Amino acid sequence: MKKLENKVALVTGASKGIGAAIAKKLATEGAAVVVNYGAAQADAEKVVAEIVSNGGKAIAIQADVSKAADVDRLFAEALSRYGSLDVLVNNAGIYEWAPIEAFTEESFHRQFNINVLGLILASKIAVNSFGEKGGSIINIGSVVSSATPAGSAVYTATKSAVDGITRVLSKELGPRNIRVNSINPGVVATEGSRAAGFVGSEFAEAMANETPLRRIGEPDDIAAVAAFLASDDSKWLTGELILASGGLR
Repeated sequence: MKKLENKVALVTGASKGIGAAIAKKLATEGAAVVVNYGAAQADAEKVVAEIVSNGGKAIAIQADVSKAADVDRLFAEALSRYGSLDVLVNNAGIYEWAPIEAFTEESFHRQFNINVLGLILASKIAVNSFGEKGGSIINIGSVVSSATPAGSAVYTATKSAVDGITRVLSKELGPRNIRVNSINPGVVATEGSRAAGFVGSEFAEAMANETPLRRIGEPDDIAAVAAFLASDDSKWLTGELILASGGLR
C-alpha cells in the first residue's frame, strides 16, 4: 500500500516549480491532489494531466490565496470533489529582492499578502476541513530566515513569519492531532529562479560552492521531504523547521 493511499492533499501554488513537484510526488504516493494555481491555468492543467496519465488523481482549482473569498471557494470546491482533506501544503509564494533604498509599500504588501496572509487563510480553513481525524500542514519557508542574505529584507521577513507561525500553530493544533511543519529550501532550480536570473548566475554558483553537497536544489529534493511530512512516517514530528538546503546554513 502506498504511503498516502486514500489521502487527499491540497497544494497551493502548484502549477510550477516546487509546488508542481510536490503535487506529483504526493500523487505517486497515492494521494488525490488538488493543484491550486493563481493565474497559470495551462501549467496547472499540465500538472494534472501528468498525474492522471500516471494513474493518479488530481484536479486543478484557481484561487488567489491572498483573498479570503478565493480561499473559501478553493476549499469548498476541493471538499465537494473529494469529500475530505488530510494534507495542506502552503507552497504559494513570491519573492522580490531589492536593496532597502528600493523598498516600496506595494512590494511589501504583495509579498506579505501571499507568503503570510495566504498561508494563514488556508490554514484556518484546513483546520476544520481535516475534521476529527486530524491532518498535516506543511509550510514552505526558506533558508533566508536563517541565512538573512543582503537585499532580502522583506522576503526574509515573510519567511521568518512562516517559521514563527509554524511553531505557534504546532502547539495550538497539536491537541487536535494536526501536525504543522515547515520545509525551508535553499536555492532551487525552478522556473521562477531561472526567470529571476538566479540559476546559472554567479550568485547560484557561489551558493553551490558554499553548500556541503556542492549543488543547488531541484524541486524533487523538496517534494521528497513533503511526502515524508504528509505521511504517517513523520507522525511524531510537529513544529519542525526542516532545512532542505543541501547543508547550506
